[in-house]
Order: sequence, then structure tokens, then C-alpha cells
Amino acid sequence: MSQSGEKGKFPEAAGYVGFANLPNQVHRKSVKKGFEFTLMVVGESGLGKSTLINSLFLTDLYPERYIPGAAEKIERTVQIEASTVEIEERGVKLRLTVVDTPGYGDAINSQDCFKTIIQYIDNQFERYLHDESGLNRRHIIDNRVHCCFYFISPFGHGLKPLDVEFMKAIHSKVNIVPVIAKADTLTLRERDRLKRRILDEINEHGIRIYQLPDADSDEDEEFKEQTRVLKASIPFAVIGSNQLIEVKGKKIRGRLYPWGVVEVENPEHNDFLKLRTMLVTHMQDLQEVTQDLHYENFRSERLKRFPADNRTAYINEHHLLLPCKCVIAPVRSLAFFFILMMVKFLTGLNPPTNHNPR
Repeated sequence: MSQSGEKGKFPEAAGYVGFANLPNQVHRKSVKKGFEFTLMVVGESGLGKSTLINSLFLTDLYPERYIPGAAEKIERTVQIEASTVEIEERGVKLRLTVVDTPGYGDAINSQDCFKTIIQYIDNQFERYLHDESGLNRRHIIDNRVHCCFYFISPFGHGLKPLDVEFMKAIHSKVNIVPVIAKADTLTLRERDRLKRRILDEINEHGIRIYQLPDADSDEDEEFKEQTRVLKASIPFAVIGSNQLIEVKGKKIRGRLYPWGVVEVENPEHNDFLKLRTMLVTHMQDLQEVTQDLHYENFRSERLKRFPADNRTAYINEHHLLLPCKCVIAPVRSLAFFFILMMVKFLTGLNPPTNHNPR
């Protein structure tokens, strides 16, 4: 191989070490591994949750979905339906899990309808804690709920008591993003009034929803403006549609009415594009908040429940790794035993001899 070829592979520029290439290494590794994200959608039936999810990710998660009648809904309990789909875009793979909650708010007595949802969220935390503390930690599947789209009906005058109680019950466990469904039923003035009313009630009841992080000072002006617009759009008023309509010779996703067409991806008609932009550009932050805040809170509370005597029994029962101080002592004793045996073995093979000359 020629010397010039070797120099091409190993640059020798003055003052260049090469660690500036580390982000590229992380990028290649992340793309090869793929990404995981779990999105939960909660809201009353008929608010267009399934349609919106299909519109967001350009897929069909619910091809043959059964819609129960009114008589079946009377005694119906909340169910958990998790659908996982592999999405690939420009070589980047995303393992998306959408957790739907059919039956929420449908029964006459909806007092305990969200206990099943809370139990599911806690079970995913418990499962992750068990896998993270086990022996095989290389291939942990993260099924923790990273974000919850909570759908609010546009037909009321703000939040219902069920909305308030549910969001207060889960705001310490998951990132809540409030969404006003079927925004095409509202005029622009009604939409703005409803947004302000919902935000006032959220603040009044002390509900903690997901807060978009501020843009750093070194970010470009376009990203700063995007962040400002997204923050001002919460709660997002959206429209979903899987139907393609031809308008002026162009196929668009929208809803056709006698008076005209509502375009799903038109920011002047609704906040669909803003919601999708928020989800895509802040997906990593949603995962980090889940890990650093919600999961750590669950983990600390979980360990606090067990006194010092029962903690070891719990760890052994769930096959968790023991703390380091419990493991190091036996390892040291074992190492000392092997050293002692080796010394005895060597001295037995080579007994000391007297080298003094006669």
C-alpha cells in the first residue's frame, strides 16, 4: 500500500487528535441499534385517538378494530391494548409502541376507571427495575411509558372532573401532553378561549404537564422561534384523518365538508404539525425525563417500602444484584484462599535446600 493511502486513512493534521469524531461514532451506534418509544393515548371513545395516531406516524395500527355498542359500554371496564410497529425512515429504525385504553370514561360509574392505567404504568416501571437489576442487562427492552397524549373533548367548557382526577393521579408517573380533539368543531375564537380555560384549570388544580425545555442560547434563531411557538400552542388543538383528498390537483390528508376542506397538515387549520414536531424534536427529552424523574421517583419509593431486614429477602426473591459491599467480602476471602493454596502447592514441589558449601 502506498504511503499516501496510509496518510489518507490516518490524518496527521497539526493540532488534530481525533476525538471530535466521537459524536459520529455515537450516531452510527445509535442508528444501528435503533430507538424505542412508548406512547400512551387516553381519552373518551369517539374523540379520534386512533385516527390521530395513524395520521401522526403514517401507518395503520388498528386495521380491524371492533367498536362496541352503547349497551356493551354500560358495564365495560378499561382495557389496555399495546400495539408495536417497526418504523424505518432514511435508515433510522424506531420501535414504536402505542398503548391504547379503550373503555376509559365510557361506563356510567367512571370513578375507578383509571386504576387499570396506573397499574399498567407501574408494572412497566417494576419490570424495568427487575431487568435493570438482573444479571443480563445488555438487551433490556424499555416498555416504560414515555409520553401520554390526554384527549380533551371540545364539546365542554373546559376540563371535566374525570380529566382533573386522572391527570392528577398520573402526572408524577408520566409526561402528560394535553390534546384538544376534533378541533374542526370549534371556531378560531372558541378554540383560543378553550385553550386558555384549560390552562387556567390545569394551573388551578396543580396538574404538572410536560414542559418543553427552553432553547439554549447557542441555538439558531429558527429553533428558538419553533420552541416559542410550540410552547404557546399547548394544549394542542388537532384534527386527524386518514383520507386523501384532491385539492387543486394535489393529494392531501383532510376532511371534506359541504363548505370546504379542512387540511390536517395545514398549521392555519389546526395544531397537528406542531404536535408532531414537538413529539419528534423532543422525543429524546421525553425519554430522559421519564428516566431521570419519573422512574427514579418510582425506584426510590419502591426501595423505601422495604426495611433493611426485608430488603435482602426482596432482592433474592426477584434475583436482583446485591449491593457491592455484600459481594466484595466473599470475593476477597475466595481470592485469599486460592493464593494460600498456590503457596502451599509451590512450596510442596520445591522444598528449600541448603546452598552452603561444605
